[in-house]
Amino acid sequence: MLTRKQQELLLFIHERMKESGVPPSFDEMKDALDLASKSGIHRLITALEERGFIRRLPNRARALEVIKLPEAYSPGLQPQPRRGFEPSVIEGSLGKTPPVVAKPAAEERTSSVSVPVMGRIAAGVPISAIQNNTHDITVPAEMIGNGEHYALEVKGDSMIDAGILDGDTVIIRNASNANPGDIVVALVDDEEATLKRFRRRGASIALEAANPAYETRIFGPDRVKIQGKLVGLIRRYH
Repeated sequence: MLTRKQQELLLFIHERMKESGVPPSFDEMKDALDLASKSGIHRLITALEERGFIRRLPNRARALEVIKLPEAYSPGLQPQPRRGFEPSVIEGSLGKTPPVVAKPAAEERTSSVSVPVMGRIAAGVPISAIQNNTHDITVPAEMIGNGEHYALEVKGDSMIDAGILDGDTVIIRNASNANPGDIVVALVDDEEATLKRFRRRGASIALEAANPAYETRIFGPDRVKIQGKLVGLIRRYH
């Protein structure tokens, strides 16, 4: 599933190539998506390439090839103009509506609670975090305590040294701030979401992996929004 920005960029490239046969420049892409810098375009292009929607042709400037379009796209459909264009790392209900307050499970009201599973979170290269509220899971009440909670399925291995493995389900307490050392769901540039350890580096924010194969990423404080803090983990053995 593509984020709105990824889909908007893909359709913009596709329509431009239909019109002129030449891909748009990075400056044109930046202006079309109303981004502040070309670095955001680089991230979107990389994400589209990783998902198999476009291909960069070697040894040619501005050489992009659109390989496929989203399933919902039809040849006559034009990209729609932005109406209060909102970032959409979160494609499901998280971020569009408040997370559901955990409620006691009917069959075990005193010992367990039901928590909504809101999609996937990247523990590795950032991906679109949330897809859909697919189902609920029941967890021990003592795992979560007070507040609003949701669950995410982990994709990637960047937090393995913190005991978080690919395929685990993490329980997140909804929060907009964190203390240094907390493992958080972090939203970067209103576009990418990832599960990392939160640190401060002077005025900057560091998102630290728990795997030496991954570098710590440093951002200005205005580029990172905390979406919640890790409070528990569920692992299934097959």
